[in-house]
Amino acid sequence: MKDPVIRFRIDFSEHNNLGPGKIALLEAVQAAGSISDAARTLKMSYRRAWLLVSSLNSTFTEPVVISATGGKGGGGAQVTAFGAGLIAHYRALERDIAQLARQRLAEILPHVADKFISHERPARRALAKKVAPAPRSIR
Repeated sequence: MKDPVIRFRIDFSEHNNLGPGKIALLEAVQAAGSISDAARTLKMSYRRAWLLVSSLNSTFTEPVVISATGGKGGGGAQVTAFGAGLIAHYRALERDIAQLARQRLAEILPHVADKFISHERPARRALAKKVAPAPRSIR
């Protein structure tokens, strides 16, 4: 049995949070050196990536990503030292939580089924059975 995957989000305040998606974006910016290339890598729109980076920069008093205006021969983005620390601390916490989950779930994990069996009907078939055919006079 594989270890369960634990996903978590840290809510610093009502609209200031950090989770796996923002961390993945920061790592992609770090690797690509640009928000647009990071967005392409993660298959998200540039606007969405830019809004997430803006949200991260607003969440903290230190910038997480600094960017330069694009154009011919320009542009790019860089994860700051604070941002790199944010990634490292989040990933360390993720490892700690996974370790704790393995310990706490040790008695349960052997009883998890190896495969998922859906007991639901496919939506299209279920809908087709609910919709009655139109009377002949309307056709």
